[in-house]
Amino acid sequence: MKQLIFFMAITFIAFKVDANQNPNIITDSLDVHGNCNMCKERIENAAYIKGVKKVNWDKHKQILTVTYDKSKTSKSKILEAVAKAGHDNEMFKAPDAVYNRLPKCCNYRSSDAHIH
Repeated sequence: MKQLIFFMAITFIAFKVDANQNPNIITDSLDVHGNCNMCKERIENAAYIKGVKKVNWDKHKQILTVTYDKSKTSKSKILEAVAKAGHDNEMFKAPDAVYNRLPKCCNYRSSDAHIH
């Protein structure tokens, strides 16, 4: 038990020190539209631009959580890349030509669209 507590304390301290070493690293939660696991893969791949450390899109919440270095990229650049991949978001609408090439299951703008 003492070893577990010691390990947890060291992990917490290491995490805290790492976060304090680079104040440019931030995490944002961004609204991004999609339907399925194919969308998830596309969104996460598109968001993984230079300066991005970690990405995760939750299809049920329609939220992209992204950790990035704000000295190397920005929320706007990340969301622009996601829109160019075909996914509307809180800042940009995907170009119609790109959206129309998405597989049918990924057509989130459709009135009969549903998350699967």
